[in-house]
Amino acid sequence: MTLAAPASREDQAALVESARRLLADRCGEADVRRIMDSESGHDPALWGAMVDLGLTGLMVPPEHGGAGLSAIELELVMEEAGAALLAAPLLSSAIAAALFADDPAALAALAAGTPVAVAFAGAYDWTGAAPLAIVDGRVSGVLRFVPDAAVAETILIAHHQGALAVRREEATLTPLPVFDRTRRLAEVTIDAPIRQVADAAAVARAWNIALVGLAGEQAGAARRLLEMTVDYARTRHQFGRAIGSFQAIKHMAADLLLESESAISAARDAARQVAENAPGKDAAVALAAFACADAFVWVAKDAVQMHGGVAFTWDHPAHLYLRRARSAAQLYGEATVWRERYVRALEAA
Repeated sequence: MTLAAPASREDQAALVESARRLLADRCGEADVRRIMDSESGHDPALWGAMVDLGLTGLMVPPEHGGAGLSAIELELVMEEAGAALLAAPLLSSAIAAALFADDPAALAALAAGTPVAVAFAGAYDWTGAAPLAIVDGRVSGVLRFVPDAAVAETILIAHHQGALAVRREEATLTPLPVFDRTRRLAEVTIDAPIRQVADAAAVARAWNIALVGLAGEQAGAARRLLEMTVDYARTRHQFGRAIGSFQAIKHMAADLLLESESAISAARDAARQVAENAPGKDAAVALAAFACADAFVWVAKDAVQMHGGVAFTWDHPAHLYLRRARSAAQLYGEATVWRERYVRALEAA
């Protein structure tokens, strides 16, 4: 697979601005609440607008109808997605692009907006689920906590030897109760013919894409929540003065700024190293995986406290970010897992 060259800074800025405008128009707080309360947790109209903008084919080569961009641009777009609490299979599409690298028809379908779900299993699975059974040309097993499975037409199963594709009708889906209703998860039971779509190297690339994209989402959401909290501290008055003038609030805001900026730096550095296939990319990705998860949880937790009682109500969006922070921190492995892998990557280097 040929690595895509990063876009120019001007093109990156234009892409981010386009994504920001679309999400501001189609994925505001009222839209997020409407989508999360729907049966599917998915808005086809919003997804269609993202297809029209080219976001679903962000990492699909141009010859297959995509934008042909790199992990750098993906991370920047995922920052905007996280800030908006996007409820759509955008990250899954980017991961699938790495797995479908040698399948022109599948890449074209991705660029056209065909939803795909991706489950990491085997050596990459942290859920404790039983390993897949591959016997007589068939694969069977149970995959838990699979995001976007309910709206996907194809489910990709990535394991340490490669990736397999399972059609939606060949799987039994059981929706799982979720803390964060903006990201639906399902248990997927499969017993289907083997359709190999990627090798182990492609799975390793897809794994890095998944972590970079999720780190960008977490960093972007933390930054947006910090902005909301600072604005509130400027306008909320107690004892005749803005609460932002109180020393305790200033100290908390300074800590959250440090966490937010550090998360953005870690996510963007990991994206750059993945895009350049740098020797230290595994360490950078592992660092971003735990640093961005921890930062988002910290910012979300303290933002609720800084808002006071209003943030504990269902009507305020702060708790939606806290739910996303807690769920995202578990999606591809807990922070302790990635700290250990970070240390191992440093030792290997």
